Amino acid sequence: MEREEKIKYWLTSAENDWVVANHLFEKGDYPYALFFGHLTLEKILKAIFVKKTNESPPLTHRLVFLAEKAGLPASPEQFELLEIVTDFNLEARYPDERFSFFEKCTAEFTKDSISKIEEFRKWLLLQINL
Repeated sequence: MEREEKIKYWLTSAENDWVVANHLFEKGDYPYALFFGHLTLEKILKAIFVKKTNESPPLTHRLVFLAEKAGLPASPEQFELLEIVTDFNLEARYPDERFSFFEKCTAEFTKDSISKIEEFRKWLLLQINL
């Protein structure tokens, strides 16, 4: 695959995941809506990495690591959000024995988190077009 094809692949996959995240939110499946929110940001970061380096992205789900490797000019607050969203990936996939993350994912918590992910998603898409 050529560079532009790789970028398109990651962005298309991210958009598909964002649609799923919103469907899951609408259906009240909050932990997995946040999981797919994580996937959305991860794949956009991988597209940015490919665009900036012309290399395959690292095989990781750690969003801060991907952002740093891509040379993203993110603020400390944005890096903090990436840390939080990375936890959504881990906590949804590997819940503790009490499923505490699932209990934490109320409609209000998830709506607030999805809103922050959406804002960051839009910012990332602006970055890839610079």
